[in-house]
Amino acid sequence: MLKIENLVKNYGKCRALNGLSMEVRKGELFGFIGPNGAGKTTTIKIMAGLLRADSGHVYLDGKDALKDADKLKQKIGYVPDNFGVYDNLKAIEYMEFYASTYGLVGKEVQKRCYELMEQVGLEGRGEVYVDELSRGMQQRLCLARAMIHKPDILILDEPASGLDPRSRFEMKMILKELCRKGATILISSHILSELAEMCSSIGIIKKGELLQQGSIEEIVSAVNISNPILLHVCDEQKKTLEFLKENPLVQTLAIDGKEFQFTFTGSVKEEAELLQQMIQQGIQVLSFGRKRDNLETIFMQLTKEREEG
Repeated sequence: MLKIENLVKNYGKCRALNGLSMEVRKGELFGFIGPNGAGKTTTIKIMAGLLRADSGHVYLDGKDALKDADKLKQKIGYVPDNFGVYDNLKAIEYMEFYASTYGLVGKEVQKRCYELMEQVGLEGRGEVYVDELSRGMQQRLCLARAMIHKPDILILDEPASGLDPRSRFEMKMILKELCRKGATILISSHILSELAEMCSSIGIIKKGELLQQGSIEEIVSAVNISNPILLHVCDEQKKTLEFLKENPLVQTLAIDGKEFQFTFTGSVKEEAELLQQMIQQGIQVLSFGRKRDNLETIFMQLTKEREEG
């Protein structure tokens, strides 16, 4: 669907993007995250055709979209992080105005405008002036107008910024439902817990470079491979302790009753063999696995490691 290759963008002597490459597959709800100044908004503006890259490529369905910015804008629905000011415009007039910028006019277009507003939970709001809508409703209206021209992919830059918890929840449910119906969505956000709940894939960037990309499970597994192992046995604490001490790959062992925590420097295969050997030794294992981190912890770990490196 959307593929970025070696994007470079400089602002004077400051390099915002340093050969960024990543891919968003069709039907994904892709979370795009990174600390402030990582290059997220620069990337999004290039993808949306609002900013020119110094070098690199953006491919949409295999075609280099940067060679034709107008065509790129036809294929992408963009929701910025701020709504803008639209005084004296009713919600339906706002929708019809944006439809006209794509050459879409007439009764069928008005019907589509109302359908999209209903799709984002704004049914019955067509005659309400835009500046009378709440912040959450304005964001939903912005999402509706981004879909007016039936784009191939929706790109949202901090759509939950400034929203209260209820409005954020409603926006999250709308995006999940759109994705369920086949939409491809890229969303940039600082609210990592919500991205973890709704995104099928995540891309983490730092200083214009991709640190990790994949499903939440893949990223957690890749990072957690260095985490300590947590072991809970039914009994035989003494036997378990002696067994672990004899293994040269087991280090920094801590014990709390029937629970053991230790670092293991072996491979994934050797980790599996360790569990198998314990069972063969008659140790009754209740649970065995790497300590798991959430997306927020992993984000902090990855960006911190890169800074220290």
